[in-house]
Amino acid sequence: MSPRIRSGILVGTVLGLSGVLFTVSAQLDDDDQDRHSEDLASVVADESDRVEELTEQVTTLDDEIDALSDAVAQDVPSRGTDLRAREGVASGAWPVAGTGLTVALEDAPSSALDVEGVRPDDLVVHQQDLQHVINALWAGGAEAMTLQGQRVTSTSAFRCSGNILLLHGRVYSPPYVVEAIGDPDRLQASLDSSPGVGVYRQYVDWIGLGYDVRREDAIEMPAYTGGKELEHAEVPEGTDVFS
Repeated sequence: MSPRIRSGILVGTVLGLSGVLFTVSAQLDDDDQDRHSEDLASVVADESDRVEELTEQVTTLDDEIDALSDAVAQDVPSRGTDLRAREGVASGAWPVAGTGLTVALEDAPSSALDVEGVRPDDLVVHQQDLQHVINALWAGGAEAMTLQGQRVTSTSAFRCSGNILLLHGRVYSPPYVVEAIGDPDRLQASLDSSPGVGVYRQYVDWIGLGYDVRREDAIEMPAYTGGKELEHAEVPEGTDVFS
């Protein structure tokens, strides 16, 4: 067979095979395209149904929220300005000013150790002494109070170690000064009738512990700026918190 004839046969064979491959490839492409087209349409239909179902759920939940909001607005009374003010003063959240008393407690002089029967511990202002004074002032109708210039709240806690006072993360030395806003006469009467304060005043007379009470025409107290230690609380049953 001549080279020219053999080349012609090879060329024809290659072209024939190429046509077959092109045909098969086209068929595969068509089949592949048809398969994806069918799946995409199915996915779109399924997702459309799902979106419609979720939309209906959202609409239902919105209606429930509106109904609950209307019920709350009708059942819960509004808090008046006067109530918010009293809450702000009682919690320490608002600054306050007014008349009241200043009470200062001081350690006794070291010379008091020469008195017969006196111990070093007797010369120091103790934690319970401060507590007696503070509790008596609250009982006397104090509207607001400070200790060492810091606002005292329902969550305030102080500790004494020797003659050192720890309050709201700060350390203080005597004299310890308590300021209380309220009716000065009522506050003074409550101090005078307190048994705990009475015991402290016996030591004042005996060894010279410091106890100074002054009436104030104008006391200004800052708002409490510390952390809110109280995390959980309950209103006693039967308490009217909206009057």
